[in-house]
Amino acid sequence: MKHPMPMPVAKLAQAAAGVVATGLLAGVTMAALFSNGAAEALTRSAVEWIGTLDAEQKALAVRPFEAATRTEWHFVPKPSRKGVQLRDMTDAQQAAALRLLAAAVSQVGYRKSTEIMQLDELLRILEGSKAKNIRDARRYFFTVFGTPASAGRWGLSIEGHHLSLNFTMQDGKLVDSTPQFMGANPAEVKATFAGLPPAGHRVLADEETLAFELVNSLAADQRDKAVIAAEAPKEIRAAGDPQPPQEPAAGIGFAELTADQQQLLLEIVEAYCEPMREEVVEERMRLIDDEGWAAVRFAWAGSLSPGVGHAYRIEGPTFVIEFVNVQPDAEGNPANHIHCVWRDRTGDFDLPVR
Repeated sequence: MKHPMPMPVAKLAQAAAGVVATGLLAGVTMAALFSNGAAEALTRSAVEWIGTLDAEQKALAVRPFEAATRTEWHFVPKPSRKGVQLRDMTDAQQAAALRLLAAAVSQVGYRKSTEIMQLDELLRILEGSKAKNIRDARRYFFTVFGTPASAGRWGLSIEGHHLSLNFTMQDGKLVDSTPQFMGANPAEVKATFAGLPPAGHRVLADEETLAFELVNSLAADQRDKAVIAAEAPKEIRAAGDPQPPQEPAAGIGFAELTADQQQLLLEIVEAYCEPMREEVVEERMRLIDDEGWAAVRFAWAGSLSPGVGHAYRIEGPTFVIEFVNVQPDAEGNPANHIHCVWRDRTGDFDLPVR
């Protein structure tokens, strides 16, 4: 397969900001991308993207719904992945792939996803010869499982370093949107390079700052319940596993928080929901409401201040949120490397928990 030259990363930044760039989403406004129902838009965009591919690309990009690789996911910079990467697409194919991404997520999700891609270009610059071919803003892979249609089951994976988005459709309805993983290295950009997120930018700012605000608002007796370990874990639980962790939720219960603290916890949950389409957000929140917020727990591990390893979980009967920031960034700044995930406690990939 001939590998076309990738478009400049700056164009990706323009698209993420809602600017229609030449050769990328040309003639399409961002408002139009997000105006239709999630299921209809996603199906239409998947069909459109597949239609741009040649036979060799389709053999990689379209797999049976029952393929074992549908439930294989990870966020590390792997040397190979399922699907077709942006780097191996023509400009027209890349534009269709990004329209597919835009149809799968909200405007917030599209911005965060493309900024995560840009951070890989930042890592390539910072790491120099160490980066090799692993750090690449175009090493993000798209795979469709099954046949996109209004009837039957099909799935979508969009994945690369620090990004794993997985969707399952059933008879024209989006029935699962997990695992939903996003990461950031650096969590806070320290150096400015043209066309990339500037110094001070934080792709996952709310996910971190709101949690610090919550844990540091706790009274001593509350903190005794919420803090489950003095040291943060090295990684989120069940990373790459097809199903979420199943051990009982730990930490402090929602009902044990003050009204202001409950509001902060709600805002953290919303920060993890915001990358998804409105229909997905409404369904996630409905499921939490149905089970009752009293069943939700917040747990913290590690430092109560930035710059030292820290982690947290928010869990209820229907979902698991997990956040870890323990690794240094490419410049050696400690605890400046985020991994965070939303998982379906009842079963990722619309599969029952085993």
